[in-house]
Amino acid sequence: MKRLAKNLINLFALICIFPLVILNKLSSLIFSNDSFFVTCSQLLSLMPGKTGSFLRKNFYRTAMTQCSQSCLISFGTLFSQSDTEIQDGVYIGPQCNIGKCRIEKNCLLGSGVHILSGKGQHNFDDLDTPIQKQGGEFKKISIGEDTWVGNGAIIMADIGKKCIIGAGSVVIKDVPDYSIVGGNPAKIIKNRLKD
Repeated sequence: MKRLAKNLINLFALICIFPLVILNKLSSLIFSNDSFFVTCSQLLSLMPGKTGSFLRKNFYRTAMTQCSQSCLISFGTLFSQSDTEIQDGVYIGPQCNIGKCRIEKNCLLGSGVHILSGKGQHNFDDLDTPIQKQGGEFKKISIGEDTWVGNGAIIMADIGKKCIIGAGSVVIKDVPDYSIVGGNPAKIIKNRLKD
């Protein structure tokens, strides 16, 4: 009975956001960028409670590369790239800012986590050209399954499976599976298998 109720709520949420879905599809065909997707993300991030969570995930199911129906995306969370994957059982806390990434199943992201699209988004070698005009490279960041990212962490590199990222950590190098890391820049504190 509970599953049927959730399915009906998801269907109702999808119907409610259907105009945004159509406008987003048209915008991506005409402009070939994520500008309207970002606008929708900003609008939907402001919807409170469970209603907001259902509206968000049902929009993202249609607009992202992948978004599981079983995820939870909290209030104030913004997405900047539609080439994002959110797998089953993912929890994304309030006020996160998420770029191009793949978040594997059963991950837990605390409040205020920032996942950048890699660390090369801005070139800055040419001193005669403003940084904002020098371009850069967007990389799809991967966060392995069953990983916990603490509040306020900034992620710029891949994270393996079953890791723990300390609150406030700044991850600039890839993190191997089963690692516990913390600090700025983040360093391995412990391996969950060995200790």
